[in-house]
Amino acid sequence: MLSRLLSGNIDIIEVLVYVLSSLAVIFLTLPIHEFAHAFVADKLGDPTPRYQRRLTLNPMAHIDYFGALCVLLFGFGWAKPVQVNAYNFKKPKFGMAMVALAGPISNLILAFLSLACCKVIDTVVPINPFILGIPEYLYMFFAGIAQINVYLAVFNLIPVPPLDGSRILGIILPSKTYFKIMQYERYIYYGLMLLLFTDVLDIPLFYASQSVLGLFSNILGL
Repeated sequence: MLSRLLSGNIDIIEVLVYVLSSLAVIFLTLPIHEFAHAFVADKLGDPTPRYQRRLTLNPMAHIDYFGALCVLLFGFGWAKPVQVNAYNFKKPKFGMAMVALAGPISNLILAFLSLACCKVIDTVVPINPFILGIPEYLYMFFAGIAQINVYLAVFNLIPVPPLDGSRILGIILPSKTYFKIMQYERYIYYGLMLLLFTDVLDIPLFYASQSVLGLFSNILGL
């Protein structure tokens, strides 16, 4: 979005709809994503999120302001990570993987529901692409929410720390190898941010996200 704004290849209506979609993601999607982590951790026996008051849908308990700004500018971002103590799980590696998976799954569910809203709009109010009106804006709004949610899910499933995919990868890798990788989590994080801000990951993330959106659209008949 930022690059398109700078190039002037976007109209003001599209900007406003995108901003509203992004705000919905910041105040709804990201809190649900973190709540999903906290909920699964709590159900698997770790009370840490509950003690830290993260077992809530209140956006103010989860928002990271820099991560929220990235959602607005780049279409991806993050909230405050939910802290989990793996030693409270009966099977620590499995428990961590399930907690990690809960976040991206919540994003995919929200994306599917958003596209379902697009389907309702498309069915009940036929859209004329040459006439702007409330149905078109609503369609763009929900489509924007779906797109950002899918992007967040795909991004978080990248199997590198500190993303959710790295915890899922822990089930596959031997413990010694996994914990060796995690020792370099901070440096890997900086490298990941560099790749993101230099657009190196744009193409693979775009195609992966479009594949998921295409699958959901086919299921819904969009």
